[in-house]
Amino acid sequence: MRIAVYSGSFDPLHIGHLAIMEYITQKENFDWVYLVVTPQSPFKEAERARTGAKRFRAARRAVRRHPGLKVKVDRIELRMSPPQYTIRTLDALREREPDNDFVLVIGADNLDKLRRWKAYSRILSEYGVLVYPREGIDCEALRDSLLEENPDYKIRIIDAPMVDISSTQIREGIARGEDMSRWLM
Repeated sequence: MRIAVYSGSFDPLHIGHLAIMEYITQKENFDWVYLVVTPQSPFKEAERARTGAKRFRAARRAVRRHPGLKVKVDRIELRMSPPQYTIRTLDALREREPDNDFVLVIGADNLDKLRRWKAYSRILSEYGVLVYPREGIDCEALRDSLLEENPDYKIRIIDAPMVDISSTQIREGIARGEDMSRWLM
C-alpha cells in the first residue's frame, strides 16, 4: 500500500490539515494517511503545547468526526525515545510494515528548512516527499535547488488547497476568548 506520513504537533488539528489529508487520499490516490503526532520537534524549545498523549487523543477524536476519511492516527513517535527525528520515524514504520511504501508529507515551509533535518538526503532518496503549498513560498525554486544537489531526490509538489489558518492562530484566538470552532477539524 501507498502510505502518506503526515507528522506534526497538530495542536490543534484544523480544517487546513483536513483539506491536505483529503487531497492526498482522493487526488493523489494514497491508500492511507498516517497522522503521526509528534511529542516534540527537535527544532523547537519545549513547547507550551499540550502533552503528546493529549494531542494524540484529540487527533483521534477529530479524525473520528470525519467518517470515510482514510486517516490513521499513529502514536509511533510517542513510543520512541527523543529526539524524534523524521528519518527514525520513517525507518521504524518501514520496519513495522515492510510491504508498504511510505512518503513524507511536508509543507513548503519545511522544504525550505529540509537541509537542516537529520539524514534529509536519505528521506528524499529512500522515501520522498509530497510538498503542499504555503503562501509566499516558491515551492518550485526550493525543489529545483534540492534537485541540483541530487537529481534522484523524490520531491513532488501537490496542488492541495491552501487554507489561511494555522494552529498557532487558533490557539491565540482561543486565548483571547474568540470562538475558533469553525476552524477546527
